[in-house]
Amino acid sequence: MTDLEYMDRAETALQAIEAACDRINDETDADVDNQRVGGMITLVFRNGSQIVINLQKPLHEIWMAARSGGYHYKFDGQCWMDTKGAGEFFAHLSREASAQSGQALVFSS
Repeated sequence: MTDLEYMDRAETALQAIEAACDRINDETDADVDNQRVGGMITLVFRNGSQIVINLQKPLHEIWMAARSGGYHYKFDGQCWMDTKGAGEFFAHLSREASAQSGQALVFSS
């Protein structure tokens, strides 16, 4: 994958996260605050916990830091998959966000 292809796919993922936060806040009382600075999005939940998602351009990866740990994702041609087998990025983000918010939240590409 070229740097340009990576940035296109990664930017699409970040935009999907922002759109999901807007949808979640419109449809639920979860009150997920999303703050974006360049290639990094910080999700802040009502209880003060955070999930940080950032781009790692040199590695062509997306990294996620949550309460449960840190995760690295590479694009496999169809989706962003964890480099150590924790699954697909948006499914994993949904699980982590649900755990940290205390209610079922769904993120998708």
